[in-house]
Amino acid sequence: MATRPPSLEPVFVIGQDLIDAMVAHARADHPDEACGVIAGPAGQDRPERFVPMTNAARSPTFYEFDSMDLLRLYRQMDARDEEPVVVYHSHTATEAYPSRTDVSYASEPNAHYVLVSTREPDTEQIRSFRIVDGVVTEEEVSIVSALNHKPA
Repeated sequence: MATRPPSLEPVFVIGQDLIDAMVAHARADHPDEACGVIAGPAGQDRPERFVPMTNAARSPTFYEFDSMDLLRLYRQMDARDEEPVVVYHSHTATEAYPSRTDVSYASEPNAHYVLVSTREPDTEQIRSFRIVDGVVTEEEVSIVSALNHKPA
């Protein structure tokens, strides 16, 4: 069995159904950026519950969570002993890489920041990053056929 060099980030594992849901949300909201969260059991780094959010900015170049929607989500996650495992959004005209604004707004040090680029009409680019204290580190993504997911 091959081992990973210690300099590489761990592999982020996510189900194909969650990838499909993020892409569908990004395509539906195009040309505006889409955004949302995938919650999972606290401390387990396991994405399970897809929660699409409304981009309060309604912008093709910027996303912003509605503060009341975000408050409700965090209360719900707290009641379910969950945390945000994935914070996702789309880029409609650029590659899937965090902008300076994305980096400055990243406030969940344990979350995977997944970006979906919908700039090409027939394909999407999906990449995942860790963003901690302004430092962006891309991580390998392993898409698996199925994980046990919970409805939103």
